[in-house]
Amino acid sequence: MPQLTWRGTIGTVSADDQVQRARVLARVREATLAGDRSGPPPREVVSESWRRSLDARVDPEHGDPPHVYSPAEVGGIRGAHPLAAVIPVLRDTLVSIADEAMHMMIVTDAQGHILWREGQRDVLRRAEGVGLVEGTRWTEDSIGTNAMGTALAADRAVQIHSAEHLVRTYHSWTCAACPIHDPDSGEVIGAVDVTGPVRTFHPTTLALVVAAARLAEGHLGARLAMRDERLLARNLTHLIGLRDEPGALLTPGGRVLAANPPNWLPARVDLPAVGDRVALGETGEGVLERLAEGWLMRLHRTGSPPRPVLSLPFLGAVRPLACLDGGHVRLTLRHAEVLTLLALHPDGLTADELATALHGDAGKAVTVRAEMHRLRAALGAGVLRTQPYRLRARVDADFVAVRSALAGGDVRGAARAHRGPLLPRSEAPGVREERELLAAALRRAVLDSRDVDAMWAMAGTVDGVDDPELSRRLLRALPARDPRRPVLTARLTIAAP
Repeated sequence: MPQLTWRGTIGTVSADDQVQRARVLARVREATLAGDRSGPPPREVVSESWRRSLDARVDPEHGDPPHVYSPAEVGGIRGAHPLAAVIPVLRDTLVSIADEAMHMMIVTDAQGHILWREGQRDVLRRAEGVGLVEGTRWTEDSIGTNAMGTALAADRAVQIHSAEHLVRTYHSWTCAACPIHDPDSGEVIGAVDVTGPVRTFHPTTLALVVAAARLAEGHLGARLAMRDERLLARNLTHLIGLRDEPGALLTPGGRVLAANPPNWLPARVDLPAVGDRVALGETGEGVLERLAEGWLMRLHRTGSPPRPVLSLPFLGAVRPLACLDGGHVRLTLRHAEVLTLLALHPDGLTADELATALHGDAGKAVTVRAEMHRLRAALGAGVLRTQPYRLRARVDADFVAVRSALAGGDVRGAARAHRGPLLPRSEAPGVREERELLAAALRRAVLDSRDVDAMWAMAGTVDGVDDPELSRRLLRALPARDPRRPVLTARLTIAAP
């Protein structure tokens, strides 16, 4: 295998004369692979990529990318991939330009598998002949130097022109690619690429691809900020509940969202692969308690076992399901009603009070006691306490989170967290009253706020869809070309007598 060490540089070639540049690169490649170090070397990024590819025993004269996933498998992977959320952004930025320039846009995952490709039809058809199709893997160890694989390997934007591809099959192609990073972890989650024939490739393509990747990362960052806001709104009460005990709210990946006292932790905590203990160096040991999304961590105190975490996602829930320390617990409607009432009354309720809230004046304490016995069996004896009945758990209830957000003036957070009416099938008087009060309070707060995002979030709920006043106010607040306007106009047309 030739040793790729070089002297000198490639002479200047006009960026507009792509064909002439390709001829120069072809001569450089032939000399390099023959071990001739007297001529101009390839660019450093290309030289390093050739080294990696040759070390992986890629054949420079022959090669096809491995076809890893079938079309059906690609469809499933796309739906679960984080880049699915930014495909519209990438499409709007790149595809129309790629069409005009006889190119195509390609998006890969972090392992170099092509998941999406769009562009000019003739180019797509021609690309099929060389394996540039969904489901193939384009890492350097699979198919040698190429913009997608090299961008992922070097974690940088790169353009690979003609004979800079190690494998001869791709010398008639030029491609530019840029990695896309997860705004939470900073890790590479994929790459966006524009590929086309050598003759039509424009020198500014790489800059355009980089701009598209940055737009995608910005979009992912905005979505992450919304998730952070939602997690904080729902779970800040757990952190406050630790009182003077050091603790923190963590994202699912371990990033610190809020800490008390401030700055007692680094920006990210390394979560353990198993167990609930986190080594914090000289600070001591943290104990993790799973929330519906993310973690509550407190500083370990000897002899103080953590309380269980009970998640109650009951807004819009037709078939209620609880989560206890991350495990699902199927509930009857009656048991969901009991848990709702106890979550709303953390100091507890007597059997008589529960009977009235569940059945009205005809309720009987003996019936409640029987239900509580069955509920304790479903949840475990450590979750429910008696005299009065109350929950010995950290309760993560979406309806309580909406209440708390409204009380704190966070109307947008409340609207986003309100996914639908509280236990819509319940006729228990106490639950029905809370459902109606919560919906009315949220609607009034949203309309009074004139916050477009809050109104749009509420417009997506069961109650909001059939609220003409909400639709009219939102229409007045939206810009003339906002894509949400036709949806609202259609709703009002259907609702009109």
